[in-house]
Amino acid sequence: MSDARKLVEATGRDLERLAERERRPATLVGMLLYGGTLGLFFVVPIIGGAYLGRWIDAQFAGYSVRWTVSLIVLGIVIGIINVMHFIRSRT
Repeated sequence: MSDARKLVEATGRDLERLAERERRPATLVGMLLYGGTLGLFFVVPIIGGAYLGRWIDAQFAGYSVRWTVSLIVLGIVIGIINVMHFIRSRT
């Protein structure tokens, strides 16, 4: 059996498996993992922005939350972009 024929057969099996996977409904565990991933993609930039902003604010004299609030808002924007990109790449 030639290499080309083996490749064609393997590709055919892979296509059949993909078609079967699309017909099966999503499982509860799969949906929870998907939702958890989306949550992490959204929350991690917000938390990172809060910590970085708090650290920058602590470097300057006086009490200010200017950097903290600004970087939290930036984290929200980045989180939304992350989620949108992840959803678009999965469909």
